[in-house]
Amino acid sequence: MPTLSDVASAAGVSPTTVSRHLNNSIVLPQATRDRIDAAIARLDYRPNLLAKRLSTGRAEAIGLVTPEIDNPFFAQLAATVEAEAEKHGYAVYMSSTHGDRAREIEAVRRMRDRHVDGMVLITSQPDDGSLAKLLGNQDKVVLLDEDVRGICLPSVFVENERGAYLATRHLIDAGHRHIAYIGGPPGLMSVGERLAGFTRAMAQDGLTFAASDVFLRDYSRSFGSEAAQQIIARKLRPSAIFASSDNLAIGVLQAFRRAGLSVPHDMSLVGFDDMPFAELVNPPLTTIRQPVPEMGRLAFELLLALLNGEPVEPVTRLPLELIERRSVALFTGGSSM
Repeated sequence: MPTLSDVASAAGVSPTTVSRHLNNSIVLPQATRDRIDAAIARLDYRPNLLAKRLSTGRAEAIGLVTPEIDNPFFAQLAATVEAEAEKHGYAVYMSSTHGDRAREIEAVRRMRDRHVDGMVLITSQPDDGSLAKLLGNQDKVVLLDEDVRGICLPSVFVENERGAYLATRHLIDAGHRHIAYIGGPPGLMSVGERLAGFTRAMAQDGLTFAASDVFLRDYSRSFGSEAAQQIIARKLRPSAIFASSDNLAIGVLQAFRRAGLSVPHDMSLVGFDDMPFAELVNPPLTTIRQPVPEMGRLAFELLLALLNGEPVEPVTRLPLELIERRSVALFTGGSSM
């Protein structure tokens, strides 16, 4: 394996000059920089990362904990964080927890014990206090998408309550009065905020809903399908469903298709996320767009600021947008209650 000294000899400079060039801590004439870069490329030199860590005190790597990578929303978030990190020369060690609390705790422990400079954490489960305790003394962690109660860490969230309000308002404006809500795990920040937005929009028009119209468990496609099946089995069905993730909405579409029913003819539907598949399904899904690329970019920028000792905002909230497609129809049949 070529060494730093081999590069220095080939470029006609000292090993210290090569080292400082690689660390961007020296200004050299362009001709000298070109000779060093050419020698690095010709010799296929790779820096000794362990030695670099010892000399700089940094791993130049971050941890990324995500619930799952087969969920398009989390996959896109992870991809944007990774892309931003790479732009700044940071490697990313990613751990998928599959939404399991024990795996999540273990992943954070591994990230803490591994030589990474900081961490972006995306959780998907309400905390029982164990995660907050583990993160309580960490100062190089950024929360993305979901909160962890009991701790104060820099965070990037969206305006969940307003997004859900916009989704429900859209259904009400289309004439719907009996609307069902499907959401994620009770106790999760996004679930509470989105349910609050749904409730506010309904109350604004004097509309009520029964406890049986609210389905809470997780953001999975299978739960969306299961909740839709229960709705289909009713004698008096709602005329619309607000599924508070696109994954849930796809499950709803699948259940209605299996039952020989269609959206929006038999049921109007609004999702939440605007994943790439939302405009490709039949019918194209009306949904709330989350600014996923900006969320990932800001999360890494916050972490980078922490690593550089710069002040950061404790919480950043990003706005959402209603994307109208063809999964909502005007309802003219009167109240179904």
